[in-house]
Amino acid sequence: MTQRFFLPLLCGSVGMLLPACGPSTDLPLMTASNPQASSEGEVLFQQGKQAEASGNRKRAIKRYDQAASNFPFAPSAAQARFRQAELLEQNGDRVEAFEAYQKFLIRFQASNLYSSALASQGKIAQAAADGSIQKNFLGIHSRLATDKIVEMLGQVRDNAPKTYTAAQAQLTIGRIYQDEHNVAKSIEAYRQLVRDQPDCNEAPEALFRVGVVLTEDATRGNRNQATLDLAREAFNDYLTQYPTHSRNAEARQLLANLGSRELQGSFNIAEYYYKISQFESAKVYYRDVLKRAPSGALRDASSARLKQLGE
Repeated sequence: MTQRFFLPLLCGSVGMLLPACGPSTDLPLMTASNPQASSEGEVLFQQGKQAEASGNRKRAIKRYDQAASNFPFAPSAAQARFRQAELLEQNGDRVEAFEAYQKFLIRFQASNLYSSALASQGKIAQAAADGSIQKNFLGIHSRLATDKIVEMLGQVRDNAPKTYTAAQAQLTIGRIYQDEHNVAKSIEAYRQLVRDQPDCNEAPEALFRVGVVLTEDATRGNRNQATLDLAREAFNDYLTQYPTHSRNAEARQLLANLGSRELQGSFNIAEYYYKISQFESAKVYYRDVLKRAPSGALRDASSARLKQLGE
């Protein structure tokens, strides 16, 4: 009986039988030193320019993308990616344009087009935050999801740390969360800006808004004393760190309003205990009103109650 042996074909060991192992996408990208890369990348770039000149933007965008994606080290790759992003933006496909600018900013940091790409990307992110960019689903137009907008702004910030663009993006993240009444995330966004760039023009506004967010939270119904204390602390920090900022007077007025609110809160608690005949507890809060208020209707009412209770 004849024995047969079956030997497995190994990738690379039987190159004559197997011309390649794995899909073509596993092959390394062409390098700039490879003449073929320069030649093929330039051909695609020129095809893009020709399509653009003839008014075929769709074809131009496709060719520019192919040139930059397949031959990123070719001399025309940076210009191809940048032009792809510009055409997408001109077409109104601003989210796709943003992503193309992001690819450019990651790959071509030494390009003389970098600043222009960063500025264009920042404008798109701010437009998304302002609601100017909308998605279309079954004919219904709606604002982009908050997570998507924050992601875009975060990329803008991270592409240019410690710059005006980064500060604006971070401030906008805080504003988005503030508009949605997301207290924790808005405060964290504003405080991150102050931590990262305490000397930038947007930092005082960010710290001021921390106090505003907490005050708004208290107004909406969170009357926890800790919330008011944190709001007071934020405004005092703001006044201490940025004593010449344009909103100092507003911060002082808001601090005064917080004091009045706390005074009214103490009186309301005292009245509650008075009505349920827990007089010793009521006295504590009436005394607190007398301690806080040198004059006024609440002080007079608290003083009258304490006299009724034997003080």
